[in-house]
Amino acid sequence: MRAIQAATYGDSSVLSLNDAPVPEPGDDEALVKLEYAGINFIDVYMREGRYKESRTYINSPPFTIGMEGSGTIAKTGPGVSHIKEGDRVAYCLSLGSYAEYAAVPAWRLVKVPDDVDLQIGAALMLQGCTAHYLSHSLFPLEEGHTCLIHAAAGGVGQTLVQLAKLRGAYVIATAGTDEKAEIARACGADFAINYNETDFAQVVEDITDGRKADVVYDSVGAATYERSMKCLKKRGTLALFGAASGRVPPIDPIELAESGSIVLTRPHPADSMQNFSEINNRAQDLFGHIAAGRLKAVIDTVFPIQDAKTAHDTIEGRLTKGKLLLEI
Repeated sequence: MRAIQAATYGDSSVLSLNDAPVPEPGDDEALVKLEYAGINFIDVYMREGRYKESRTYINSPPFTIGMEGSGTIAKTGPGVSHIKEGDRVAYCLSLGSYAEYAAVPAWRLVKVPDDVDLQIGAALMLQGCTAHYLSHSLFPLEEGHTCLIHAAAGGVGQTLVQLAKLRGAYVIATAGTDEKAEIARACGADFAINYNETDFAQVVEDITDGRKADVVYDSVGAATYERSMKCLKKRGTLALFGAASGRVPPIDPIELAESGSIVLTRPHPADSMQNFSEINNRAQDLFGHIAAGRLKAVIDTVFPIQDAKTAHDTIEGRLTKGKLLLEI
């Protein structure tokens, strides 16, 4: 089979399209014939070696890259009962999706409804479920809450804005250009800020009459986290769930106290998708919103598998206006 592999850790030049053996599903696994793979920042971090010592996302080069995909079941291993050959499925957080086939733990696989395209299935599994746990579990948004969402024109951001509005929150969004700020408004944001041209912390204070935000969802990292802390009301929550601009340096806990006794968390998606029930509930909730027209999953670009390097350069350059996919 064809597979995009990283021979070593490094920049996007380490990626190459290789011939690889088709994996054989083991106990409680299924072989997925992939149609689409999602492109996510976790793929970049994995490729760079940021997770080389991770106990959550175990990896060691050479390896087939990719943590999200959709397709059909080609074969099931012993012990698999909830899916069968021919079922349309999607999954995330199992390494090896930039390939024609992947052996995936069956408990990670969810069925994609017939009225949901497999592109949407791939687009929603990691970024969509991330937006879901941020808005429903990490800080369950309710009517009356104010949230600040950074990178609101990206794949997670657009979904998070929409879910926050469905839960009744007042949404302040930031983006890196005026065009991207307009995308956030189109998704339902009540107020959108170009953070490269405006002091978003001051804007948040002004438009909330000094009340500030209950929660900040920050996937940008180094460029925003200090001002993100200033955007929070006392005992607010800062969810740092990415580092598109670079890793956040160590923070002295006294900074959290001086910022209003705020709560800082750096979640792994895996900890909010620990079993089949949790993954399936999140995914089917998202698929239901899609089918009912309450939620849109915006596909920015679908790259052919051989253009994986270009796809990585695109997401690293923060040039996206929605979800990036590989067509397998």
